[in-house]
Amino acid sequence: MARLIARLDIKGPNLIKGVHLEGLRVIGDPQLFAQKYYNDGADELIYMDSVASLYGRNNLVEIVKHTAQNIFIPLTVGGGVRSVEDATQLLRSGADKVAVNTACVANPSLINDLANRFGSQCVVLSVEAKKTSHGKWEAYTDNGREKTGKDVLNWVLEAVERGAGEVLLTSVDKEGTKKGFDVELVKTITGKISVPVIASGGMGQISHIFEVLQNGGADAVALANVLHYDTQPLKLIRKELSAKYPLMRPVS
Repeated sequence: MARLIARLDIKGPNLIKGVHLEGLRVIGDPQLFAQKYYNDGADELIYMDSVASLYGRNNLVEIVKHTAQNIFIPLTVGGGVRSVEDATQLLRSGADKVAVNTACVANPSLINDLANRFGSQCVVLSVEAKKTSHGKWEAYTDNGREKTGKDVLNWVLEAVERGAGEVLLTSVDKEGTKKGFDVELVKTITGKISVPVIASGGMGQISHIFEVLQNGGADAVALANVLHYDTQPLKLIRKELSAKYPLMRPVS
């Protein structure tokens, strides 16, 4: 069943949004937006602490605790997860899954440690991909600021082998542009792995979702801009998609 996931990028107490992961604007209180998306029928939520890697810590524990009291769909939390202890704290606060990026690039065995401790279903590899040439993308960290030198496909294959149970695949080139997902990137990854892939970055209209599900093989899409600015309400997205995509949960 294809999933519609609301993605909320957080800086301090604020929900933010940028373009190409830069030029971040404050949108409002993330908990109010999360509650709205839950009420509107989101399948899951993703909270990403966008500056956690800069400061070496994740600041979302209190937000997660509050959210988990009122929202009863799976919640993935990422940003600044550097150890099993960091993940434990977030999971105890109410997260269902943790997303890792920067720390596991530096220390890939962190993926093994997390999968061994919590199970692969709890471990989401977050990948920030920038295109370098035809059919090639490089993985970035620190909210798209730092090159890793890692080929995205090779890195995803290694991470899944180590125990990552899901991949959050963000196109830095497409993020915030509303011009559509990087279907070529998504298809390159989904064609090589068996774990679910969440396409993130570029949603502007409902046809973009259909395209990345149908042609890219994505298992889910992460939506931010169109939801935060209410240009494409979640209920409308689900209604239109479920009419022509049989693997989409219908409007309840």
